[in-house]
Amino acid sequence: MTREYAWVPDPARALDTNVGRFMAAHGIAAIDELRARSVDDMEWFWDAVVRFLELEWFEPYDKVLDTADGIPWATWFTGGRLNLAHNCLDRHAASTPDRTALVWEGEDGRVRTWTWAELRRQTDALAFVLDSRGVGIGDAVGVFLPMVPETIATVLAVAKIGAVFLPLFSGYGATAVAARLDDAGAKALVTADGYLRRGRAVPMKKVADEAVAAVPSVETVVVVPRLGHGGVEAGGRDVLWPEPDGREFATRPVDSEHPLFIAYTSGTTGRPKGSVHVHGGFLVKIAAELAFMFDLRQSDTLFWFTDMGWIMGPWETVGGLAAGATLALYEGAPDHPSPDRLWAFLERHAVTVLGIGPTLVRALMPHGDDCVRAHDLSALRLLGSTGEPWNEAPWWWYFDVVGGRRCPVINISGGTEVGACFLGPHPVEPIKPMSLGGPALGMAVDVFDDAGRPLRGRVGELVCTQPWPGMTRGLYKDPERYLETYWSRWPGVWVQGDWASVDDDGQWFLHGRSDDTIKVAGKRVGPAEVESALVGHASVAEAAAVGVPDEVKGEGIWGFVVLVPGVEPTEDLRAELVALVARELGSSFRPAAVRFATAIPKTRNAKVLRRAIRAVVTGADAGDLSSLEEPSALDAVREAV
Repeated sequence: MTREYAWVPDPARALDTNVGRFMAAHGIAAIDELRARSVDDMEWFWDAVVRFLELEWFEPYDKVLDTADGIPWATWFTGGRLNLAHNCLDRHAASTPDRTALVWEGEDGRVRTWTWAELRRQTDALAFVLDSRGVGIGDAVGVFLPMVPETIATVLAVAKIGAVFLPLFSGYGATAVAARLDDAGAKALVTADGYLRRGRAVPMKKVADEAVAAVPSVETVVVVPRLGHGGVEAGGRDVLWPEPDGREFATRPVDSEHPLFIAYTSGTTGRPKGSVHVHGGFLVKIAAELAFMFDLRQSDTLFWFTDMGWIMGPWETVGGLAAGATLALYEGAPDHPSPDRLWAFLERHAVTVLGIGPTLVRALMPHGDDCVRAHDLSALRLLGSTGEPWNEAPWWWYFDVVGGRRCPVINISGGTEVGACFLGPHPVEPIKPMSLGGPALGMAVDVFDDAGRPLRGRVGELVCTQPWPGMTRGLYKDPERYLETYWSRWPGVWVQGDWASVDDDGQWFLHGRSDDTIKVAGKRVGPAEVESALVGHASVAEAAAVGVPDEVKGEGIWGFVVLVPGVEPTEDLRAELVALVARELGSSFRPAAVRFATAIPKTRNAKVLRRAIRAVVTGADAGDLSSLEEPSALDAVREAV
């Protein structure tokens, strides 16, 4: 379907963006010309990015890119020595110590603000503690915290001492925490006594204690007293978050390829995959994305609704702080204690760049436009999204009601292993509804058919044919799994596992995970397309679609829907929904079943756990469910089945 552009930039404003100034400095007239040059001459581009963003090395690199060991094992900025914490903290604390670095709001309404000077004092205090407890270069430190100011200081402190941080989802149970700490051989863990979620205290320290009991390598547990009591046990292992004493910890120079963090993903089977990211490549790639796609500046306040255990946590932290912007952090649920909590938060803290996922937008829409418009969101200038494919009505609601049609929707896509974005628009180009614009700068992405040939106008596999600075340096302790997962289908080609398409105007769209794709009688359809059709009905608030084995067609479509308040499930409504999908997508894709559920299983970051739904229907093992926010949502699916 050909769509009209929703966002068309003002030419004068486009020139005044970071990417506009970068193009002007290099005599480049259009964003597509820059995209092409950034891929055709990667070494020029990434070196130019470092200089434009004024990123600092303790010792300059000899070579931008080295592929001597093959594309999957490419290294970047070789020979250079730097530290991400210097670029994301020290230089700003030295030049503008009194500017605001962080503003945090708890679910109970408590607000804390740290200047750059205070962020450095807190970071250095923790660095001294970790150093004194024997945590050194290359040691792993778990970060099991809610989104509080100390979380940002922890990430920076670990980077400062040359250790490696392990971001852990704050909602994990003890088994999931222990598995990741044990896999990395963690020497320390930073956690909190607890936090608030929907008005309830979540006992993090209790979970941490149970996890650490199973991981003998952990010798130190630092506890943030979020709820006031700390929960520190006697015996020497536990220490409270330290009070700064004014000493400055000397940031340690490390090699550009020195590990920065290991980001674990939840697997369907086997142990979680640990994606290894490094100081140089992750810093440069993420700083470029926030600067160019989100036009982030020192004057901005960035808020992304995320958790440090999702890749968007490190992404916003590194990109936001590298730009010298203010990070806004929120602890709790976006609709508690009232459905306008998120919009009130944005107004109170004058957020200028907002990022949330499509599923969260779909969940907030039923509360109505007035819930948003009751708040002054005039500070907003860019909207971000990631995590799931859009459907049209929520996208327009986000663009129109939240952004007032004056903020571009910068819809990005990458992944934990990507460490960055494959796709994303820039504010200097026209953007269609639900579009991802085009390839991110420096990313040689394409869409392939089943034979490995470039494909346009139809849905195919999203791939990348060249290395990039932010890519994982393999899966921790499992190089063969890394090669098999991403590089084995076509030589020298990264297969992302997403379905994508490029329309006649060169706009890119995503259609869901290829392993989620439903194949009915040989014809493929993405679950997002089915879900988009279902939520197009006025009675449907949320939807999820999965493929279920069918003896005749191979797979049949099962849809699960949550109805808007006040609507009763009836057989007539079920028939309407089946007919609606058939009408929208074609009779071949008529659902085999539509079930009414009271909830859809999602992660806290609002991703639909389709594999868990499919497992309930088929009776299969659901795999790792440690990221599931509400276990009762699976019970709702069971009841619906």
